[in-house]
Amino acid sequence: MDNPIIPRIIRPSLEEHLALFPAVALLGPRQVGKTTLARAMIEPPEGLYLDLENPSHLDRLSDARGYLGSVRDRLVVLDEIHRAPELFPILRGIIDDRIRDGEPSGHFLILGSASMDLMRQSGESLAGRIGYLALDPLDVREVGGDDTTLLWIRGGFPRSFLAGGDAASTLWRQNFIRTYLERDIPMLGPRIPAETLRRFWTMLAHSQGGLWNAAVLARSLGVTGKTAATYLDLLVDLLLVRRLPPLHANVRKRLAKSPKVYIRDSGIVHALLGLDDFDAVLGHPVAGTSWEGFVIETLLRASPARTRASFYRTATGVEIDLVLELPGGRVWAIEIKRGLTARVTRQLRVALDDVKPERAFVVYGGDERYPLPGDVEAIGLPEMVGLL
Repeated sequence: MDNPIIPRIIRPSLEEHLALFPAVALLGPRQVGKTTLARAMIEPPEGLYLDLENPSHLDRLSDARGYLGSVRDRLVVLDEIHRAPELFPILRGIIDDRIRDGEPSGHFLILGSASMDLMRQSGESLAGRIGYLALDPLDVREVGGDDTTLLWIRGGFPRSFLAGGDAASTLWRQNFIRTYLERDIPMLGPRIPAETLRRFWTMLAHSQGGLWNAAVLARSLGVTGKTAATYLDLLVDLLLVRRLPPLHANVRKRLAKSPKVYIRDSGIVHALLGLDDFDAVLGHPVAGTSWEGFVIETLLRASPARTRASFYRTATGVEIDLVLELPGGRVWAIEIKRGLTARVTRQLRVALDDVKPERAFVVYGGDERYPLPGDVEAIGLPEMVGLL
């Protein structure tokens, strides 16, 4: 049976970008749903879809200037654009022609696995003509609050989340990881031995939410600290890993200077660690930090544009998991707990006194919203998403 198509929350923003820019780049990891979304937005004859991994589609672009010029009245989707980076200067010429002819926007929708090379090439060739959007895996706004636990365990890649069972979901994620290591990353980035990068990725899963320590990881891999940092940069560029920076607060305390590192999709964390279902995840030490990373990703996707995110930690271990500096100068502090009860610890009280946020929350595994001591609110994840 075919999986249902889940409406993506980014679609209105994508439509707005297409109405404003001649070209829009929709970036994100493979299998996140870029092609499905793009196909849903174009209907022949108004739109044209070209998959640059399809030889017959690529053949049409042997004379790219002539072919794309002949379909200039349509929105053209170019999938897997990294296969033909030489197209960017040609697109610029076609876009400029269409603008002169009174077509200011909606010419090209470019899909690609996010990489710095792609951003650089498109930025250099299409400066002032292109807007960027990132498509993330599914989140609770798209699947519904009742499926939050399943989304945490399986992650948000559509085929993993919608799989017929835990075994099928795990198998999909294992193959996703293998394909990325053996095919996609060598094509998109520097040549790194697949087994070395798998070990690095797995180490990040074991230390999910930990402070970045290049020296420790480098020793384990037998590489230099600079090389380990290059591996991290690559996974960050591909939107597979997040570096959460520390908050630089004006307090008289020694603060953490290194970022915290999270694998962005919780299902990939669990697959890297061989955790196939809910019971296996709960029985593993990563359960707490996996949930923490899942909540952080969910909240950052729901946050308003131009929100700055960080964490607060002192040398003595006083910490706030997530600090959001929202537009307008508002600061919200968020502590994350996986359990079904929420409380304010002494360390959290000290941290809140240091940061002095406008509002403070403990996001926990329950559904009820209620006040805690010190002007702190206990709140479930779906309701917290609604607030943002």
